[in-house]
Amino acid sequence: MNTALTIRRLVPDDEPQWQDLWRGYLTFYKTTLPPEIYATTFARLLSDDEAGPRGFVAESEGALVGLVHYFFHPHCWRIEKVCYLQDLFAAEAARGKGVGRALIEAVYKAADEAGSPSVYWMTQDFNATARKLYDQIGTLTPFIKYQRPA
Repeated sequence: MNTALTIRRLVPDDEPQWQDLWRGYLTFYKTTLPPEIYATTFARLLSDDEAGPRGFVAESEGALVGLVHYFFHPHCWRIEKVCYLQDLFAAEAARGKGVGRALIEAVYKAADEAGSPSVYWMTQDFNATARKLYDQIGTLTPFIKYQRPA
């Protein structure tokens, strides 16, 4: 990026740009969601609910260029809560410029401040570009995800 990158918490005025970024994220994963999900998710991200999701955005030259959503939850193998990084996205023009790394590191810092020793996330096996970063900043685990059929 030609200018400084700022990582900060979401604020109400971010909603239009956040929606554009989240739509890009969902499109990447071949998913669409109805407008009420966007509104509900954004409201949850701004909420003070300790159990709810939280969000950071990456800003450059007054424009949002990336987002990350995460939340803390209890874990049966630990006393402390663990942190799940649920969504991470950088705008196409911002990719390869440190946005993803900066957002992950912001979540790592938030987890440290919350006393959460573990941050984990998932990605699709075909997400080769992101996995190059993840291999540098995280540890690949052997777990395979299953879910209830629709």
